[in-house]
Amino acid sequence: MKRLHVLLSVLVLSSLVFVACTPKAPAFECTDTIGCVNIAPGDPIHFAYIQSVSGATASLGVTNMNGAQLAIDDKGGQLLGHPIQFDGEDSLCSAEGGQAAGTKIASDPTVVAILGTTCSSEARSAMPLIADAGMVMSSSSNTNPDLTNPDHPDHHAGYFRTAHNDLFQGRIAAEFAYNELGLRKAATVHDGSPYADGLRKVFETVFAELGGTITSSEAVNVGDTDFKPVLTTIAAGGAEIIYFPIFEPEGNLLASQKCEVSGLENTALMGADGLFTSGFAGTAGSCSVGMYLSSPYVAGDAGAQFLEKYKAKFGEDPASGFGPHSYDAMNIFFAAIEKVAVVDEDGTVHIGRQALRDALYATKEFPGLTGALSCDANGDCATGEALAVYQISQAMVDGSENLTTSTPIWQP
Repeated sequence: MKRLHVLLSVLVLSSLVFVACTPKAPAFECTDTIGCVNIAPGDPIHFAYIQSVSGATASLGVTNMNGAQLAIDDKGGQLLGHPIQFDGEDSLCSAEGGQAAGTKIASDPTVVAILGTTCSSEARSAMPLIADAGMVMSSSSNTNPDLTNPDHPDHHAGYFRTAHNDLFQGRIAAEFAYNELGLRKAATVHDGSPYADGLRKVFETVFAELGGTITSSEAVNVGDTDFKPVLTTIAAGGAEIIYFPIFEPEGNLLASQKCEVSGLENTALMGADGLFTSGFAGTAGSCSVGMYLSSPYVAGDAGAQFLEKYKAKFGEDPASGFGPHSYDAMNIFFAAIEKVAVVDEDGTVHIGRQALRDALYATKEFPGLTGALSCDANGDCATGEALAVYQISQAMVDGSENLTTSTPIWQP
């Protein structure tokens, strides 16, 4: 018995010596130049959104959010063993809304990455705050060229987008009008927003380079309801097509009032992705039949499966076209975080903010719904492949066909 007691004592002492000699993993020390996000065991990895989810542009923001939610679902609602938290702010498609939303989210140190913004005007005011906080933001629907132009004050480190750059969208709109439709005289209308003004500038430049004439370049205001004076001016110039890359409800009203102005009977209408919504044709009415719209398009099985998954989850078709771009933006976030995160033995996750930025800029040939995405040094990640031209039909006006799930008539 005494011998057994001695043996047990030796074993206990040996185990204590072994524990004492086992080296401990060094405690994590953040050396990231702009800081780290530390996520304790069981806590969520926090993603935020800055999206326009109320008012006339809600169809754009809600579709963006839903596309991101599908990516979260496909990830099983977890990342690195932590639940994914996804919440945010309504930014109202305005500079003021973007600033308010950006101020609130930039003050939350738990936020790792942001899906935003819906409109380029929001990004212009929100992104300086997001950049100063060391965060990253990726937009699935900002298209203004200035946001990724390193020589422009609207460009900030940490901003990315999976949406196409309007240097591409404006060009294909002009080429479609000139080469495919054979038109030589065009008028443009913008509303002063960075989005609309950027698009009309590109369209005008390319259309003129091709040999066309810009008969007039008109400006309207957000909130205007009577567009007949502007349309009368355009009619006097003999335009064969009116290019108006503006938002709802102004775009709907302009299209519907075109038929009330003499001299525009044979003048074509063309808008852009800001009007590519499930409700546009019904509110614009029969005068919009035949109108052209450039907007995102995901071809083949990938696009069809996304639409099926979207309808099964949300009970309706996407209200706009950028859902797949949101899906891709979130999955690029996930991949970059998995690449740079340090995970402790107890499950604590550490994410360096500069390391995350660097990983996003280094994204190459990411297999997304919208193409093989590579992010350049300025934050443009889109290929431009997922863009096409659609045409409004009477069935869309009547409601028996949905614009956002229709087949485009032309792809560049």
